[in-house]
Amino acid sequence: MTVTPIERHSALDSTNAEAMRRAVRGERGPLWIMADTQVAGRGRAGRSWSSEAGNLHASLLITMPAPVPHAYQLALIAGVAVFDAIEAGAAPAGLSLKWPNDILIADEKAGGILIESSTGAAGLTAVIGIGVNVATAPPLPDRAATCLAAHGPAPEPHLLLERIAASMTVWLALWDEGRGFAAVREAWLRRAHPIGERMSINTGAERVSGAFLGLDPDGALILDNEAGVRRFTFGDVSLGR
Repeated sequence: MTVTPIERHSALDSTNAEAMRRAVRGERGPLWIMADTQVAGRGRAGRSWSSEAGNLHASLLITMPAPVPHAYQLALIAGVAVFDAIEAGAAPAGLSLKWPNDILIADEKAGGILIESSTGAAGLTAVIGIGVNVATAPPLPDRAATCLAAHGPAPEPHLLLERIAASMTVWLALWDEGRGFAAVREAWLRRAHPIGERMSINTGAERVSGAFLGLDPDGALILDNEAGVRRFTFGDVSLGR
């Protein structure tokens, strides 16, 4: 198995931003960029991401031939890879995945994933940003947060990243730019909250509550509510509502 290089920095504005700058300069990857701290870390929908020392902040830069019609599946692949890397150590009880990009421990957020991409002459450049609360859990305004250290022995961030990198290599190869997504989908569902769990999804235009029915063959969320079965390709999910 080819080992993807990891470039470590003491501080960056954002590992995703640095990866995108590298792509603009012609870097194609695969390359991991890690920072001990970020001064302008960000999450989905333009939210800021608290980036304290002792936690994991890293981004994977890859390039694939365009078009890749289901590049959003990269968030699910990364979720499976992060889950497996955490589980390979002292796995905390209650570790699970929440669609589309959250790592949970007992329904509290322990990590997140941010996918950014652009298309150019070389193909589709994708940056897979991963943040994991290893040593501390910065407070979140809208949900409970936790960290690995609150649930047992926690790995050093760079050692956790080495496990994530190895797992990502395996799952990206299995995914095969979408052709092998069925196996990824099944793996994600085995690691996620259970079918039938109540949840709500906020798409920005509406909030819909219902029961989780799983993922469709492309990875979209399937929700059963009083109006019938709905399919969602984006949105913020809250459990138990």
